[in-house]
Amino acid sequence: MSETQDEKWGVAHVHASFNNTIITITDETGAETLAKSSGGTVVKQNRDEASPYAAMQMAEVVAEKAQAQGVEGVHVRVRGPGGNQQTNPGPGAQATIRALARAGLEIGRIEDVTPIPHDGTRGPKNAGF
Repeated sequence: MSETQDEKWGVAHVHASFNNTIITITDETGAETLAKSSGGTVVKQNRDEASPYAAMQMAEVVAEKAQAQGVEGVHVRVRGPGGNQQTNPGPGAQATIRALARAGLEIGRIEDVTPIPHDGTRGPKNAGF
């Protein structure tokens, strides 16, 4: 595919925790939401919301909606729980990126935007130790 100026790009914000995965596709500025989905919209059991299967289903739905609005490619911004919780993203992050590519969206930059505190609040206590 040749690089042209009239290609419409978006930003896929993927929040992948260990309890849920949320995908939001916005325009390049991040101001207008084009499509969104979370784990609860595609699976019945709460325990499956963060699974790679749920992430793939959500990515297919979101990619379809975005392509209907003319988006041809996305830059992916992956976010884990962050703060004083775990900094690495949950199991749905990688599956989401793979499914977006498989659904026909071109993948641009992939960046990690997990919030990391610079010595903010005190972490949770270790129970029993």
